[in-house]
Amino acid sequence: MLLLRRSDKNRILDVQNTIPSPEFQSAAQQALARREAAYAEEVRRLLDAGLEVMRTCGTEKRPRVADIVAAAGLSNDAFYRHFRSKDALVAALVDDGAVRLRSYLDHQMAKEPTPEAKVRRWVEGVMSQAEGEVAATTLAVIWNGDSVNSGSAPGRPSANAAPGALLEEPFAALGSARPALDAALVAHAVFGRLAELLWLATHADAAEVDHLVDFALGAVSGPR
Repeated sequence: MLLLRRSDKNRILDVQNTIPSPEFQSAAQQALARREAAYAEEVRRLLDAGLEVMRTCGTEKRPRVADIVAAAGLSNDAFYRHFRSKDALVAALVDDGAVRLRSYLDHQMAKEPTPEAKVRRWVEGVMSQAEGEVAATTLAVIWNGDSVNSGSAPGRPSANAAPGALLEEPFAALGSARPALDAALVAHAVFGRLAELLWLATHADAAEVDHLVDFALGAVSGPR
């Protein structure tokens, strides 16, 4: 699942500058550094444009490569330099969203001192994806992502696995004998409910969030 707020500046494709400072670079190194930076910028522009076009199209139609490159202000050659197909870009957006959501949830959970409170923060963070502007964007990417994953092998881990894994530590602290399994099962249930709410164009009220938190805490399996 995805955290796709426009204000989120977290980038998964930031260039890691490991090249020596310019005064110690050869002309070839400087040219390579410029090209790598330009390519990273192209990828970021394509991802941002893809996200915006998907949000605009909603669940009525799927965007075309032509729509994405036009929104990015780039060429078809630039697109296919980085992505073999539109589906590859959609898959990258789904992964990007999972990384951002995990980072957001991890930050929220770190504010709490107890495992119970960490679980609540996790549930609240996931369900917040059905609120406001982020809801329509998330639904559009899920819809496009489903078409990409339709041919995947049954049981293949989803993008929800990474955010869901954050529950393992608090579940272990609460006495779970199998925290990874308990975390996976709760993540499937909560993300499944989120998807339903997105399609219904509604969100969880406080009572439903409380119920989901109770469900998550009740799912922790102690020693047998």
